[in-house]
Amino acid sequence: MTKSICVYCGSHPGNDPAFMKQGRILGENIAKAGFRLVYGGGTWGVMGAVAHGCLDAGGEVLGVIPEFLVNHEGRREELNVLTELRITKNMHERKGLLFNEADAFVALPGGIGTLEELVEVMTWAQLGRHTKPIIMASLNDFWKPLENLLTQMDASGFIHSADKMKPIVLDDMERIVPMISELLAQS
Repeated sequence: MTKSICVYCGSHPGNDPAFMKQGRILGENIAKAGFRLVYGGGTWGVMGAVAHGCLDAGGEVLGVIPEFLVNHEGRREELNVLTELRITKNMHERKGLLFNEADAFVALPGGIGTLEELVEVMTWAQLGRHTKPIIMASLNDFWKPLENLLTQMDASGFIHSADKMKPIVLDDMERIVPMISELLAQS
């Protein structure tokens, strides 16, 4: 069975063109390595860049989107380009499907939803619910404030089992997929 990489990222492009460019590169690399992309289903912003990069490189893409976000993160007719689309009733169902379909997680730049999804999979790892790799793609030090906060939480004694949830931070898109391949081969 094909392994899947879940990518959390923004439904908007952000204000740095590198976010879109690097999202597309990640999507291409996922396809070229033979992984399936699993993501939040949007066809705009960084989400769209990752999905189109993967599709254009011949990869498989599973989009999972709640009904209420259709036409907010991508028009219904645009969603038909995905290899597979699952429309959920709500965000909780979406997140559960993304988690269950994924063998690894990557967080690209994004907003509050991206942050929330990343923190949730780190929490589940800390609680021993999974051992799937978690990578933060810190383009232009995007995730540096979160890294600092996690360090502060740990130093203050609030993070137990930190070894279980420590995400890998990479700033080079070309290193992400090989790192995931290596980590999955070890598990």
